[in-house]
Amino acid sequence: MNWLYLGFAILFEVAGTSALILSQGFSKALPTVLSLIAFAIAFFFLSLALKTIPVGIAYAIWSGAGIVLISLIGFFLFKQSLDLPALIGIALIIGGVVVIKQFSSISGL
Repeated sequence: MNWLYLGFAILFEVAGTSALILSQGFSKALPTVLSLIAFAIAFFFLSLALKTIPVGIAYAIWSGAGIVLISLIGFFLFKQSLDLPALIGIALIIGGVVVIKQFSSISGL
């Protein structure tokens, strides 16, 4: 269940960041409110995941997956470009998350 909580935390963080982009610097009310609600839900689920997953591991996966997902959303929905160094960096982040999840012997994983 702890990984499900972390997954929800990631999804709501990405939704909050996407709404943050649409809020245009908190100048649009609906995206601003959606962003704040999504971030609150994300932190709630992250707090549940932290009951069994070590904070460093959970945060690495949460932030790494969030970076990858929001980069894809930025590319496909907001037409933001990603250059070769950005793509290499994202690939390294994905690799790091896979290494942590597959090979770490830390309890809770």
